[in-house]
Amino acid sequence: MTSSISAWIWSERFWLPENVSWADLEHPPPGVEYPRVGHTLYALPLAVGVFLLRLVFERLVAKPCSHILQIQAGVSQRAQPNAVLEKVYQSKLCPDTRQLEGLSKQLDWDVRKIQRWFRIRRNQDRPSMQTKFCESMWRLTFYLGMFIYAIRQLWVSPWMWDTRLCWDNYPFQPLIPGQYNYYVVELAFYWSLMFSQFTDIKRKDFIIMLVHHLVAIILLTFSYGNNMLRAGTLVMCVHDASDIFLEAAKLANYAKFQRLCDGLFVVFSISFFLTRLVIFPFWIVYSVLFESWEIIGPYRAWWLLNGLLLVLQTLHIIWFYLIARIAIKAIFKGKVSKDDRSDIESTSDEETSTTNGKKPDPTTKGRQSRQ
Repeated sequence: MTSSISAWIWSERFWLPENVSWADLEHPPPGVEYPRVGHTLYALPLAVGVFLLRLVFERLVAKPCSHILQIQAGVSQRAQPNAVLEKVYQSKLCPDTRQLEGLSKQLDWDVRKIQRWFRIRRNQDRPSMQTKFCESMWRLTFYLGMFIYAIRQLWVSPWMWDTRLCWDNYPFQPLIPGQYNYYVVELAFYWSLMFSQFTDIKRKDFIIMLVHHLVAIILLTFSYGNNMLRAGTLVMCVHDASDIFLEAAKLANYAKFQRLCDGLFVVFSISFFLTRLVIFPFWIVYSVLFESWEIIGPYRAWWLLNGLLLVLQTLHIIWFYLIARIAIKAIFKGKVSKDDRSDIESTSDEETSTTNGKKPDPTTKGRQSRQ
């Protein structure tokens, strides 16, 4: 029973092109190594290491930087303890008009005072600017480091300039150490995001991001096991490029450098459009879909790979729609407004703004990640 299930999962007719068997890949020429799916298992313990490294980085690097920039560590105002309102808050964040009137009679409080209590109480549960700053600084550091590493590897790779070479003598392409390191670290990072997404800042596109991370993990594992590393490294490099400017814009926003934030957001929008909606579909997906069909021909796993890439492209279109909404608002307001996919970024609300005598600043927060 177990052997039949294993044979079904690792069917050569599903995973490999016609006239290629697992035995062909298990016995490479002397001095040559081919990728094996088992190599990706090293990403799981490495993901724990990446998560621990993030905690250390945020504590020892990002947090001191936030202190230098005088970024808030928490809310300045806390709601008055009230068991009745706390019970309602835990069950329903925004009580309706009828419920507010009932609470007003029960507590002998003015409705406006109750509304103010709920606003302050919601602010207590929102992550502080410092928490957001540390998270973005970690992602910026990772994306920038991996992008530089990828460019150094790909710049001297002929398939970066001629994508048809991604399928030259496929799947008998030797594993390059740089490719293995890049793949395993990126895979570990996405696994760490899968774990931390449930503890990180919750955003409106939580489900979309969950799907994105899951698709990324499947694509990385699948393309590694199928020795599609050449195309895979191009996909990862293209994705990391725009994420750098996104996280940089977030950092500028949290530090209240509005002009820098606006400028970085413009650069991010342009880079996102070029990398995710131009280069990715018309260069990389085109190569995987059409050039590979011409050179090696389609097979079952080939259809799965292209299906996942198209899911990824659909997510890109959704995200660019959200980015475009921010850009349109920026044209009329003169500066970047709060991202439609984020949680409410400002730690101040109407009441604290009134107290300070000024309106809260709209904020920027775009996508991703890995992303």
